[in-house]
Amino acid sequence: MPALSLHHAPARPFSPAIGLSNPHLQTLWGPLLRRQAPLPRQRERLWLEDGDFLDLDWHGPHEAHTPLVLVLHGLTGSSNSPYVVGLQRAMASLGWASAALNWRGCSGEPNLRPRSYHSGASEDLAAVIDHLRSLRPLAPLYAVGYSLGGNVLLKYLGESGENSQLQGAVAVSVPFRLDQCANRIGQGFSRIYQRHFIREMITYVREKQRRFQHEGLSEGLAELAALGSLEDLRTFWDFDGRVTAPLHGFVDAQDYYRRASSRYYLGQVRTPTLVIQSLDDPFVFAHSLPEPAELASCIDFELQTKGGHVGFVEGSLKQPGYYLERRIPQWLQASLQQDR
Repeated sequence: MPALSLHHAPARPFSPAIGLSNPHLQTLWGPLLRRQAPLPRQRERLWLEDGDFLDLDWHGPHEAHTPLVLVLHGLTGSSNSPYVVGLQRAMASLGWASAALNWRGCSGEPNLRPRSYHSGASEDLAAVIDHLRSLRPLAPLYAVGYSLGGNVLLKYLGESGENSQLQGAVAVSVPFRLDQCANRIGQGFSRIYQRHFIREMITYVREKQRRFQHEGLSEGLAELAALGSLEDLRTFWDFDGRVTAPLHGFVDAQDYYRRASSRYYLGQVRTPTLVIQSLDDPFVFAHSLPEPAELASCIDFELQTKGGHVGFVEGSLKQPGYYLERRIPQWLQASLQQDR
């Protein structure tokens, strides 16, 4: 049985789909096998103070008072990730609006600065929340973050305390301790995920190096060139030490992991927050999960025994259901009613 600590209990507990109790099958089902109809969305470009941009993909009603959900994807994902599209569709069915954020460089167009995004990029999230609040000052505003997006969201909530500008937040499959997660993903079958992520991230950096060189973008070219060929990067420790740290102002990988890990910020959260986590997450050690004493009183921590990483597929293989897309809207609706 899952261990729950909730103010708003789920309408129906999660049980993995028959045949999908394995954590890797749960993790891989969405990206490899889930099929969804295209979702009509409107793209908005938000220009940042450093001259770079973020793209938001909007869906749902545009009325001033309509509740709005900001959706944050995970590493190497985008607004097109199945869990993002699924949640936007679920929120629209309730009459809510949503805006799916693409982190820097994730919207299908390379970003304009040497830096990109990372697990601690809470300053970019703060800029988006400021923008949404100014755009729709009368709308109840919520945020939902998955994996890396969940880590950024929790870090932001801890940093901002009572000034988050959010009525509520949900974080799913969070890598609370980045150093320990970098170790976990290098073990066993999880090394398959590590190879995929490292390959995707190296490809992006190399394309950016070529683009800056080809277009003569002198500002930042030296920073990208200094990264070198990246041929020998195999692990997250390698990549974050050689790429993430120097491009984003960290001393090394350890410094990045320490400053960006959301576990260190949980006690300062003052926004009502639901965290959904699985004990069998192939990216996260069980000992990386926070202890109850580390959680602010406004955090509901829902720990499932199964579910993988951003999986939580229920029902059957013929008719799969997605727990996150019924649980998160249910919690958000309950939170909205409580605020009213």
